[in-house]
Amino acid sequence: MMDHKELDVWKESINLVKMIYAKTRDFPKDEIFGLTSQIKRAAVSVPSNISEEAARRSDKEFNHFLYIALGSLSEVETQMIIAVELEFIKEVDSIIEKINKVRRLLLGLIKYLKDKK
Repeated sequence: MMDHKELDVWKESINLVKMIYAKTRDFPKDEIFGLTSQIKRAAVSVPSNISEEAARRSDKEFNHFLYIALGSLSEVETQMIIAVELEFIKEVDSIIEKINKVRRLLLGLIKYLKDKK
């Protein structure tokens, strides 16, 4: 059992959520229930999956939810690229950098839990 608030991956994923919310403020208003909502939900899913299971499950179950968080992270990345392609925003480099950092941390934690067996 781990305290999710102590995990760097959780802290960085919270920072990613803040970045996503700030960036999506400029999306077209008619996208509020479309891409904007999808991106926010996927972004929030990353730290949520880390925290939900970190505090109360076994390492094996925790690992499962880390993979779900990894999937949500890939969703966010794809949706931000779509937002650029649709010209909702011009630049996502800083967000992609943060996504890559969170991905590395997630994969590191997954490996740690796997090797811990």
